[in-house]
Amino acid sequence: MTTEGQTHKETGLRLFKDGAYNEALAEFEKAHQAFSNSESPLDSAEMLNNIGVIYRLQGKYEEAVKALKQALDAFAATGERSQEAQTLGNLAALYSQIDQTDHAIITYEQAASIFEDLGDNDRLGEILLSLGLLLFREGKRKQGLGKYERGLLLIKNPTPRQKRARSLLKLRMNLPGF
Repeated sequence: MTTEGQTHKETGLRLFKDGAYNEALAEFEKAHQAFSNSESPLDSAEMLNNIGVIYRLQGKYEEAVKALKQALDAFAATGERSQEAQTLGNLAALYSQIDQTDHAIITYEQAASIFEDLGDNDRLGEILLSLGLLLFREGKRKQGLGKYERGLLLIKNPTPRQKRARSLLKLRMNLPGF
């Protein structure tokens, strides 16, 4: 049986994929309210994360930070470590976007630590790719390349460009002297 919250969530996801962010936001807010009323803290937190992502895409950064931090607190309270780490990744991307680089680095590292603890190498790889790029842009080239290379080796479904970079990395690793 589909609940009211589930219906709003599914509609919001469909609208989000179609790029209808305002409409998706309204549906996620309704889903959040429904899940809050039904005492479903995990689903409620997931909607806060989705709301934060939309606010980020709309350039409403203060609202995005607020929603993502609320989602983060809720996931931490429920013990849902994977979604906590995913939300940390979303928050780190937001910090990076608004030039709060130190916060972004710390937050990416927190997400990476959780994914590593969980053995979720694919998501760990994605976080390390983002962290590596950020560090590289900040002039921390060696550290950034190290994180990026590790991320490349961990992700399951690399893009064509990542596949080429991974091939070059593996080739380099097989050369004498490296």
